[in-house]
Amino acid sequence: MIRKIFPVVALTAVFAAAPPASAQSDIVTTAVEAGSFTTLAAALEAAGLVSVLRGDGPFTVFAPTDEAFAKLPAGTVEALLADKEALTRVLTYHVVAGSVTSDAVAEISEAETVAGIKAPIEVRMGQVYVAGAKVISADVKASNGVIHVIDAVMLPPETDDR
Repeated sequence: MIRKIFPVVALTAVFAAAPPASAQSDIVTTAVEAGSFTTLAAALEAAGLVSVLRGDGPFTVFAPTDEAFAKLPAGTVEALLADKEALTRVLTYHVVAGSVTSDAVAEISEAETVAGIKAPIEVRMGQVYVAGAKVISADVKASNGVIHVIDAVMLPPETDDR
């Protein structure tokens, strides 16, 4: 029972990047209003995914901050922006169809992403990690789903043999 409760408690951090966006805002607007997702917003635009994430949903988005994108090796962001197919694969690896809130995290060990690749979910020392990225703020509500802020860009495996 402690294992199930502890991750939920660890994920109840407040979305500190900005004042909470209106519950009426969609996922993209909520992220843009936060101010710390400019690289993600530009990437979504370049991949043509903005209208999708403004759709009905619900969606769960594991949103890397600008700092997370800055941790990538030099030239990675530029290379992705120049390769729409690769960019789309990376971005859709951050999206799960449906609304997966932090209370569900203790019950699952992986999530099927929109990219068609399963992202592993694990709890280490009370912290939740999705595909190696640490969830630093959870359950940011949007009109069409939920955002979990992560500290790294989740790069999908080259092949999905799972």
